[in-house]
Amino acid sequence: QVQLVESGGGLVQAGGSLRLSCVASGRTFRRYVMGWFRQVPGKEREFVAGISWSGGSTKYGDSVKGRFTISRDNAKNTVYLQMNGLKPEDTAVYYCALDFQETIVVLRTAYDYWGQGTQVTVSS
Repeated sequence: QVQLVESGGGLVQAGGSLRLSCVASGRTFRRYVMGWFRQVPGKEREFVAGISWSGGSTKYGDSVKGRFTISRDNAKNTVYLQMNGLKPEDTAVYYCALDFQETIVVLRTAYDYWGQGTQVTVSS
């Protein structure tokens, strides 16, 4: 059993920044990819960012490139998403996800575990 808990969401003005954190616990005994997705009501869950076990490879959705940065600290079993230059269209529930593979994938069905989500709201 693996548990993921996100934190750091909240309300921010356009142009502001937030840093999301996700802590993994349980049977994280082998290498895994971690990613962030987001979802707006009525829309598909969208890939935001992913990072390899070593941190040497990252991938970002086109809409967040240059503004968001994903990182991880395996000693703390934690992945982060630094979000700068936030826009109203970034408003969504953000989910942390874990994939027991070594290659970053963008399909939500590839991920094995999910957090409960944290709300990010960006006002105009």
